[in-house]
Amino acid sequence: MMVDEQKIEVKNIPTGVKIHRPPEGNPNKYASRDRIYVRAVKGLHQSLRRNIGFVFMALFFVLPWIQFDGHQAILLDIFEQKFNIFGLTLWPQDFTLLAWLFMIAAYALFFVTTFYGRVWCGYMCPQTVWTFIFMWFEEKIQGTRNQRMKLDQEPMSFNKFWRKALTHFCWLAFALFTALIFVGYFTPIGPLFVEFFTWQAGFWATLSVLFFTLCTYGNAGWMREIMCTHICPYARFQSAMFDKDTYTVTYDAARGENRGPRSKKDANYKEKGLGDCIDCNLCVHVCPTGIDIRNGLQYECINCGACIDACDDTMEKMGYPKGLISYTTEHTLQGRPAKVLRPKLVGYFLVLVVVCGAFMVNLAIRSPLELDIIRDRGALYRETPEGLVENTYTLGIINKSQQPKTLVLTVTGIDNLQWLGPTEVELAGSESRNVVVSLALDPYEAKRPVLDLTFSVHHKDAPEVRAEQGNKFFSGR
Repeated sequence: MMVDEQKIEVKNIPTGVKIHRPPEGNPNKYASRDRIYVRAVKGLHQSLRRNIGFVFMALFFVLPWIQFDGHQAILLDIFEQKFNIFGLTLWPQDFTLLAWLFMIAAYALFFVTTFYGRVWCGYMCPQTVWTFIFMWFEEKIQGTRNQRMKLDQEPMSFNKFWRKALTHFCWLAFALFTALIFVGYFTPIGPLFVEFFTWQAGFWATLSVLFFTLCTYGNAGWMREIMCTHICPYARFQSAMFDKDTYTVTYDAARGENRGPRSKKDANYKEKGLGDCIDCNLCVHVCPTGIDIRNGLQYECINCGACIDACDDTMEKMGYPKGLISYTTEHTLQGRPAKVLRPKLVGYFLVLVVVCGAFMVNLAIRSPLELDIIRDRGALYRETPEGLVENTYTLGIINKSQQPKTLVLTVTGIDNLQWLGPTEVELAGSESRNVVVSLALDPYEAKRPVLDLTFSVHHKDAPEVRAEQGNKFFSGR
């Protein structure tokens, strides 16, 4: 069924949201994407964004190289199914901790978004950070915004070829370095670098590095704002967390309209019906998603503050007050005080406190030992030549700490039970092992066909550190 987009009635649209509609009579409703040429800008918000990006990028590059107790401090070994994070080793049994971490991240994002808009996207999102890095390479090699536009319009020449080739080479080199670092979180990073460049890396390591290289190159080099406006789901649902007291990058239309050019010395521009906006379009030129913030709140805005810095610079040159574009709320623009403590924000904060507390409790009660009992599947029991009833068990023991431990194995719950097997086992740090033991009992001492017992494993030097699990003993009566 064909739908006429011009006749769709749109309701409940938040104040100031721009609805894009194709022009009447335009047969090509889905025109090809125009390339966005982003102009470099300096200012408070861009310095803050660059510094935050630099700190977290430095952490990303450095963390996998740090050694702790003789091993890689952060190693998320998927094949071995264990995650080493400094002195902590997480196993699949600790999945609840990972679930709590995801919930903490989600509610922290909801809380920040409700208070200060989409600042995660503008300041810390890897897609944004890497896109700005790729833009930096582009600017250093191909020149300013106007020079890049002129270069793209020129026919192919040696100057254009070497600049384009060098740009893509730098993009690919940085993407490859990024991919190696990222894969280094999941496999020992030192051998990875050596083996990759000597063609000795394994199939999955090589495939992962090449895959993430192409993803980084494609996302930050080519797709850029498409990832933010069409692919990332956060762009679509983040507006549900906004309200009239959310701080977002906003244009003060009451002060800026009517917009229009004028001389810097023109002190009577207000008498001519003009506002403070001189219609220089710098706010559009510096926007990484190519929107015009003067058209109101739009889901494409990532709240990076580039338009604020560009506008403040223009206002300063014109001798006007800064803040024509700023982080502000809808209530503030209406002359009403903004409410910081409101039910939605308080609710997100309380839930965030609860999930953080749940994570800390789960981490505190987490045992450094894990014990899993598997019965012999071949037979419930068997009779020995001495006339005893014997049950066989496989004890799956995990030393979750990163230090070697001597562990003592015991069983309780049944009197006069004979233990056949090792009573002590030495495990290296983050090692798991299956230990087969048998228990024998005189059938005349068994009071029931099925008896309850409890296996226990504890540190030899610290008996209070233990893990226990119950099981059954079949006496055959």
